[in-house]
Amino acid sequence: MNQDYWQKQESKPLFPDIEWSKPEQRSQAGKLLIVGGSAHGFTAVVRAYQTALNAGAGAVKVVLPDVLKSKLPPDFSEGIFLPTNDGGGLSLTGQNELLASANWADGILLIGDSGMNSEVAGLFSRLLEKTDKPLTITRDAIELLTTDGEKLANRPQTHLFMSFSQTQKLFSSVYYPKILTFSMNLANLVENLHKFTITYPISVTTIHQNSLVSAHSGQVISQKTDNQLDLISGDLATKAATYLLWTPQKPLEAIATSFTQN
Repeated sequence: MNQDYWQKQESKPLFPDIEWSKPEQRSQAGKLLIVGGSAHGFTAVVRAYQTALNAGAGAVKVVLPDVLKSKLPPDFSEGIFLPTNDGGGLSLTGQNELLASANWADGILLIGDSGMNSEVAGLFSRLLEKTDKPLTITRDAIELLTTDGEKLANRPQTHLFMSFSQTQKLFSSVYYPKILTFSMNLANLVENLHKFTITYPISVTTIHQNSLVSAHSGQVISQKTDNQLDLISGDLATKAATYLLWTPQKPLEAIATSFTQN
C-alpha cells in the first residue's frame, strides 16, 4: 500500500521552522480564548490556562459560567464570566458576550467540563456559525457538537482532538461510508483519515495503538506515545491551539510540532 501522504514524527519535530517561528515577544504571540467549565468542574479550564501560557501564548482569557466566580482565586483576573444555565453550564443568554470575546481572540479553545446539556450545545453551535476564527475542540465539548456532525465537519479552521470512540461517532454522524474499529491496524486508520480530511476541511487528531495520529487536507502525521493522559486532560489540544496562534496557515505542521513541546 503506497501511503506517501503519511509521515512519521520522532522526538524531534518534522517541521523545525514552526518552532523557530515562535514569537520571542509575548505581545506578538497571539491571543487565545479558552471556553469551558461548569458548576460541576473547572479543573481542565485552569490547567489549560497555565498550559497555554507555558506553551507560549501571548495572552489568554477564559470564559466561564458565573457560578464559578467565587470558586476561583481572587487574583484570577483573566476570567470572563457569563450567565449560568439551570444545569450549571454556560447559558445561551451569554451568546453576545461570548462572540465579543471571540472577536478579541486569534484562536479559540473549547476545553470541556462544560456540562452536557442542550443549552451549552446550542451556544457552541452558534459559535461555530458566527466566528471564522481558528477553533480547537476537545474532551466533552466534542460530544456537544457531534450531534450536528455535518456542521462541525464542514467548518474550516476547525481542529478536533478526540478519543478513538469520539472519532468513530464523528464518522457515523456524517454517514461516512467507512467504519472505524478498535481492531483495525494503524495503516488502515491513516488511510481513512487521509480520505476523510480530503472530503472535509477540518483537522482530526486521535490516538490509536499507542500512536498520536493527526490529519488535515489528506496529509497524515503520526507519532508514538505511551501516555494517553495528555489527550484526556486536554494538554494536547491546548498546546496545539497555542501553536496555531502563530501558524494558522499551516495547521498540520503546527499541531505536529506542538506534540514535541514538553
